[in-house]
Amino acid sequence: MKSMLLSLLVFVFITLPISQAQAKNTPCSGKMGGVSHCSKDGKFVCKNGKISQSKKTCH
Repeated sequence: MKSMLLSLLVFVFITLPISQAQAKNTPCSGKMGGVSHCSKDGKFVCKNGKISQSKKTCH
């Protein structure tokens, strides 16, 4: 039982930083609320209404 709990804790501590790193590399992440849609010029429009500063373009 202890080894199973330990394995679960190790799994959580390994995967948590990975998901946070992925969120930082996503347009409109964090307080921006995610991507709402693409603008006509290919920029990401966030759910809070702001334009993402990402260098990536969308179609």
